[in-house]
Amino acid sequence: MFQHNPAHAKISLIALSDGSADATYLRETIKDPDMAETLAPADACAQLSGWTPVDGRAAIEKRYQFKDFNEAFGFMTRVALKADAMDHHPEWSNVYNRVEVQLTTHDAGGVTQLDLTLAAFMDSLAG
Repeated sequence: MFQHNPAHAKISLIALSDGSADATYLRETIKDPDMAETLAPADACAQLSGWTPVDGRAAIEKRYQFKDFNEAFGFMTRVALKADAMDHHPEWSNVYNRVEVQLTTHDAGGVTQLDLTLAAFMDSLAG
């Protein structure tokens, strides 16, 4: 079960460059107990577009398709930066222009607000 430790809450800024423009990401490690409250996967999916519950586990999933490998890998790179900043990492795979993602919060034993936040971020990148 999730245990809140205020020492884990931290905020710092990381400056990045994507080759065309500088972007600043807020590093936020969310360790708030409210963020660890689990949601039914179907309820979580109702708040998102194109996400579905994973059969047999407390998780949600989505498949993204991009123009080519470069675009898919760029998407994964941007998500990886955000996921690392959140200290919340997706289960995913990539084959050429496809990225398949499953999200769950292992520490909480199911889908939480962290998963909704990361899913919404992914959707915003994918357009």
